[in-house]
Amino acid sequence: MAADARCEPSDPFTEDSSPAVSQPARILAADDQRDVLEALRLLVKGDGHQIDAVESPAAVIEALAKRDYDVVLIDLNYARDTTSGEEGLELLDRIATADPSLPVVVMTAWSSVSLAVDAMRRGARDFVEKPWDNERLRAILRTQIELGRALRRAGRLEAQTRAAQAEAGHALIADAPAMRPVLDVIERVGPSDANVLVTGENGTGKSLVAQALHAVSPRASRPMVTINAGGVSEGVFESELFGHVKGAFTDAKQDRVGRFELAEGSTLFLDEIANVPLAQQQKLLRVLETGEFERLGSSRTRKADVRLISATNADLNAEVAAGRFRQDLLFRLNTIEVALPPLRDRREDIPPLAHHFLTSHARRYRKSITGFDPAALEMLVEHRWPGNVRELDHAVERAILMAQGNVIHAPDLGLKAAGGPAGRLEEMSLEEVEAFLVKKAMGRYGTVSEAARALGLSRSALYRRLERHRGD
Repeated sequence: MAADARCEPSDPFTEDSSPAVSQPARILAADDQRDVLEALRLLVKGDGHQIDAVESPAAVIEALAKRDYDVVLIDLNYARDTTSGEEGLELLDRIATADPSLPVVVMTAWSSVSLAVDAMRRGARDFVEKPWDNERLRAILRTQIELGRALRRAGRLEAQTRAAQAEAGHALIADAPAMRPVLDVIERVGPSDANVLVTGENGTGKSLVAQALHAVSPRASRPMVTINAGGVSEGVFESELFGHVKGAFTDAKQDRVGRFELAEGSTLFLDEIANVPLAQQQKLLRVLETGEFERLGSSRTRKADVRLISATNADLNAEVAAGRFRQDLLFRLNTIEVALPPLRDRREDIPPLAHHFLTSHARRYRKSITGFDPAALEMLVEHRWPGNVRELDHAVERAILMAQGNVIHAPDLGLKAAGGPAGRLEEMSLEEVEAFLVKKAMGRYGTVSEAARALGLSRSALYRRLERHRGD
């Protein structure tokens, strides 16, 4: 910086009654004049902060590589024969690229305010002119230290949220065309308060769809409340759902809040809805229609602002026809119905799901397993998965425990019987049987002519079938 611009800072011991930062900070300061660095050290010492002083941009980068700082304070010029500020601006770019959350405050002489403006455009949080005002500089540092810490806390929370989502992330592993309608409903209906009925076979991931619907709703700031109707006996179901007051029945020794009250302002996920006792269905219908209910044993009417998502693997229309489920309740539950396809109809999702489970279980059991060999992966894709995603999860967990190397082999999966051709043919559709036989014939004979002869087809007929089943 030009000699006439190098003014001494004002008295670092000026009184300042503004509050100090909640916790002492570590500051990195860079200037090519040692008296400036010493003045900075004396200034921040009064607030309990520690300062590391360096005299060049290279030393700044080296210091940042060794430890974390709450704020960086840099001069814009380091060569006495220049006032261009290019050194400082280049240093600012490097810091901002390496850590955008790290606050950088630039120092400049009065004749270089335009450089400070340029620095602000490049990511500097603030600037001070030399000679600085002690009170203003301390206020800037205090603000930037607290802001930087808040940004880092937010970053950690965001990372934790992403990690938590990844832990249950197979809900979002849905690249197969069969899952596109499900994702569309989540995107369009999730932000509403509409009741949703999720249907599908056991293990298809109905609870994960419920979580995804809740996560994109305005109620997502409150936790979703879950109750499994299949795991609650008829005698206590009303109490579980609506709560009870002390003395309502023999074991009611104190008041109890029910799931509807717990879910106030949030989402209630009622799993296995077909198992709700017929005697309780009217009360459930009432709360869906009016939002009103009473705790068991109480005459006080309460209100509940709750969104209901329900799920079942049963055919509720058949249950209605058999007189086991109220039709008017079904109408209230399925404002929107989401039908989850079985895993055998979304085979494109099997490899990414399997790798997700592998990562999760390998970490849980502290096994250094990195993947599946080709035969194991082929077995996973060809298996029928009557237990759907839940069965796949358990199969991968078993394989993690049984594997002896760092790769899972087909025998580790324990699926030989279930995946063998003889055990599968009766469960296959005609289309699947044809694809299976065409694939096996091509694998055995190698050429289209020989495979077509073995299957009793013309070459053109086999070509048509190969094209139809490409990717199966």
